[in-house]
Amino acid sequence: MAQLTNPTRIGLAGLAVMGQNLALNIAEKGFPISVYNRSASKVDETVERAKQEGNLPVYGYHDPEAFVKSIQKPRVIIMLVKAGAPVDQTIKTLSAYLEKGDCIIDGGNEWYENTERREKEVADLGLLYLGMGVSGGEEGARNGPSLMPGGSFEAFKYIEDILLKVAAQVPDSGPCVTYVGKGGSGNFVKMVHNGIEYGDMQLIAEAYDVLKSVGKLSNEELQSVFSEWNRGELLSFLIEITADIFGIKDDKGNGYLVDKVLDKTGMKGTGKWTVQQAAELSVAAPTIEASLDARFLSGLKEERVEAAKVFKSGGFSDVLTDQSVDKKQLIDDVRKALYAAKICSYAQGMNLIRAKSIEKGWDLKLGELARIWKGGCIIRAIFLDRIKQAYDRNPNLANLLVDPEFAKEIIDRQSAWRRVVCLAINSGVSTPGMSASLAYFDTYRRERLPANLVQAQRDYFGAHTYERVDIEGSYHTEWFKLAKQSRI
Repeated sequence: MAQLTNPTRIGLAGLAVMGQNLALNIAEKGFPISVYNRSASKVDETVERAKQEGNLPVYGYHDPEAFVKSIQKPRVIIMLVKAGAPVDQTIKTLSAYLEKGDCIIDGGNEWYENTERREKEVADLGLLYLGMGVSGGEEGARNGPSLMPGGSFEAFKYIEDILLKVAAQVPDSGPCVTYVGKGGSGNFVKMVHNGIEYGDMQLIAEAYDVLKSVGKLSNEELQSVFSEWNRGELLSFLIEITADIFGIKDDKGNGYLVDKVLDKTGMKGTGKWTVQQAAELSVAAPTIEASLDARFLSGLKEERVEAAKVFKSGGFSDVLTDQSVDKKQLIDDVRKALYAAKICSYAQGMNLIRAKSIEKGWDLKLGELARIWKGGCIIRAIFLDRIKQAYDRNPNLANLLVDPEFAKEIIDRQSAWRRVVCLAINSGVSTPGMSASLAYFDTYRRERLPANLVQAQRDYFGAHTYERVDIEGSYHTEWFKLAKQSRI
């Protein structure tokens, strides 16, 4: 282990790839860092990487006590360990050697209520606590992530100088980090960020499916299309990597690698949490929900294989009709549909964040969140500039759909959006995200909905009462008696 004469500025515990990369990023920005992991080999590996990547000031420790004592006071330690019990165990290990005024930061994808519980528990020991969302994957952690710290503001001030340098830097809007708010707000915002990411990825996958299955575009054509899209309004990390994926040849056989990847999507839970919170808060999030359902259905690979056999024997092919389409028109329509549906996905995520902020009294700034997502994170996109501007124009904006600029863009694109969804339906190609987004838009924009009938039904069978459009008050009607009389 490297010998240390002066205390380090910060410590990091948990040296899987994300932890290693964040530690190296911090060191590279000029902050000496102590690192610790339960398995000593990870410590040695990190120190070796630091030497290879420019003799960075990374100091490894196999013993938790020596690790803690190597850090300058008040000590700040970032944990990057698996959510749940491992976090509690790491806190227990470290807090035995920490002193009053020291600070622990959880940088994992943790459930926000666990963060709030831990903040209270460590406060009893005189310690400060932050739950910090970290987005950008391995590459982001190493070169500049989007950071979403929430919890103790005092703790944030301890580490603000480090975070401002370590975060992704966007030339026109600064470091992609801000103090999000109190309690578990940082973790909650990162959770919804991931939910929006689920929606974004699903919409892109549907665009791909329509272009490939209906438009018959080759991988070469798809790479060209997505590359072109990444030079316009859809410019984003996810569109960029999608174009890259279409260009990768299979190194274990013929053709392209994307065609050999099993069509079964994994998940770690943040998308599910987002949908559960939307239900708890009565916030409509159908695009995000559709993306989660799509992942569930993708997991039924064996069942889908058998179902395909059943329906093919009944005359149902994979794509129902072999339609002749104008490729250029289809590509343009799909681009417009993808952009419009994407607005809906972000609108739902932002509304969910606002609802939770109101419930918890967090006073979250939606425009500022859009700003820190512009770089480093998985959903980074030029589109976020527009969202920030929308909330800057009107911090109390009820929904992104009614921002004048976004409203105009949706109006301009809605005919193409409908053409794509209709084409997909008639071809038997499912577009749950695009369809759910369109239904969300059509429902939100209509002054009157058929909910009057549903409420009448509820009053009929359950005496739940109803309100009228013409007279104030709450009413109940003996629907059954009136219906019986009318039949006599």
